[in-house]
Parts: sequence; structure tokens; C-alpha cells
Amino acid sequence: MVYAGDFRNGTTFEMDGSVYRVIEFQHVKPGKGAAFVRTKVKNIINNTTVEKTFSPSEKFDEAQITIAEMQYLYNDGNTYAFMDNKTFEQVELLKEELENILPYLKDNMNVTILSYKGKIFGVEPPTFIDLEVTYTEPGIKGATSTGQTKAATVETGVEFAVPLFVEIGDKIKIDTRTGEYMERC
Repeated sequence: MVYAGDFRNGTTFEMDGSVYRVIEFQHVKPGKGAAFVRTKVKNIINNTTVEKTFSPSEKFDEAQITIAEMQYLYNDGNTYAFMDNKTFEQVELLKEELENILPYLKDNMNVTILSYKGKIFGVEPPTFIDLEVTYTEPGIKGATSTGQTKAATVETGVEFAVPLFVEIGDKIKIDTRTGEYMERC
């Protein structure tokens, strides 16, 4: 059992025959009246997001989520293949299910697969990933301390904003939670 007062980002629970995952939460204690928990939760069965308010004392059954580390193998345009690192079992997911991680997906990269009763509902890349810059305009000499950025295309084909000193062939570290440049490797 999990209480609404114990909700944190990523908490999964069962309510009204569906499974929800907490995306955002806020514990509110107004000056007058009872405390409550304001949340944004995602239904992992049908991928809808709703905002709900709970009393901190409300109880819910905790959903048992299976977490597996899998390796990205290849894609054939619309489907992406992953292999379980322990059982060597392969799973194929549609491109639409991976929209949020496609900019970070590299061959042979390990990702975390989240599933509930055998249905995969989430794929999480590592928090930080190193990518090679394949194209960027040359920087301007002497403009390194201004904090200006330029566009750089990386090996996955996606553009990121990087500082002016980054050049073609450099490896850069990207934060996959925000999509921001962190440092040159």
C-alpha cells in the first residue's frame, strides 16, 4: 500500500482498475482547511495524463513494475529491437512508443525498460550520454566567454545547442532529462 502523502515522481499505483505513474506532485498545506496532494499522473495503460488532487491519507495498491536493462540492437524504420541483457530475449517496439528517447538512441546502448504485467510502458535512456558532433559551423575566435551557443548535429542526426568552441569530431555530454549540453568529453 502507498499513501498519497508519500507520492514522489515515478511512484506507480493502482486506482479505479488502471495503473498510474506520478509525473509531478506537490504537497499543499493551505492556511485554512486540510492539506492535500496535487499531482499530474500518467495512465500507463492508455498513455493519458490527468491532474488529480488527493487527500494525503488516501491509500492505493502499489503497482508492481518490472524493470529490465536491455540493449538497443537495430531498427528497420518503424520498429526498434531491444535485447534483454540477462535472458537474451528480444523485444520490438514501435517508433511512436520511443519518441521521447529517439534523439539519444545509439547502437548497442543500454536502456531501462519498464513494464507492467508484460506490457512495456516506458523506455528510459541513461541520464547522461556521450555523442559525437558530426556537423557544426566554425566558432568565432575570442567569443568563448560570452555564453553564446550554436547548433551542432550529432551522430544520431539530432541538433543540440552547444557553446561556440565545440567543433566537428568532438564528443559532447548531453543530459537526456533536459536535452541540454553539459560538457565536452
